Amino acid sequence: MQSALSENDVSGAVIDSAMRIHQALGPGLLESAYERVLAYELRKRGFDVETQVAVPLRYEHVLIEEGFRADIIVNGLVLVELKSVEKLSPVHKKQVLTYLKLTGIRLGLLINFGEALLKDGVVRVANGMS
Repeated sequence: MQSALSENDVSGAVIDSAMRIHQALGPGLLESAYERVLAYELRKRGFDVETQVAVPLRYEHVLIEEGFRADIIVNGLVLVELKSVEKLSPVHKKQVLTYLKLTGIRLGLLINFGEALLKDGVVRVANGMS
């Protein structure tokens, strides 16, 4: 594991990996396929990668054991939400921000592999970072 890296270092590696994958595979696959390949690529680079992480949600006095599933969490520092849609919607960014608040993670990446150019489908979402 590459523990001395910052959120920005990790997010840069995630974006670089996603760009390579998109270049090799193109758009149009299922989100789950991109998730598996991205996890493989990041692990190959030495990162600690968790996929489909169940995150609990507390509402009043009720604990919901699985409020949502984070697609990928890298080194415990960066939450990655993947999409494979024609265009991102504003609700997708709001979703990532909510996920960040619930996990306490400060940096999220929303990556849409459905874009013709992946650079148009990468959104950085910060929670409490300058």
